[in-house]
Amino acid sequence: MVGVVLVSHSAGLAAEAMALALGIAGQDAPVAAAGGTADNGLGSCIDRVEAAVRSVDQGHGVVLIPDLGSSVLTARLLEEEERIVVADVPFVEGAIAAAVAAGAGSSLAEVLEAAEESRAFRKL
Repeated sequence: MVGVVLVSHSAGLAAEAMALALGIAGQDAPVAAAGGTADNGLGSCIDRVEAAVRSVDQGHGVVLIPDLGSSVLTARLLEEEERIVVADVPFVEGAIAAAVAAGAGSSLAEVLEAAEESRAFRKL
């Protein structure tokens, strides 16, 4: 399965978004949270993101979903063509769409596409 990593400035936000995504996609979906700095402050930490990637990488690729700013920059440092990709999507909606697609066994391209479709989700 394709892995999904939620990269946030906040460990709590990443963990809660992961819990929501897993609650909808199913607990077996390969989703990990990578939030906050090494000293548990606000910010992004490449070591946490790398560890999260390793924890969900099953050999079929990983989609990184950053929240904003330096999380995007950190995620982009790990991009590897056709292996680790960054999704430019709304954090929560993209996380859920990617987790559902990953949990269903979709390919890397399909998981990324599902996440990207979340940009057009309307609430009304």
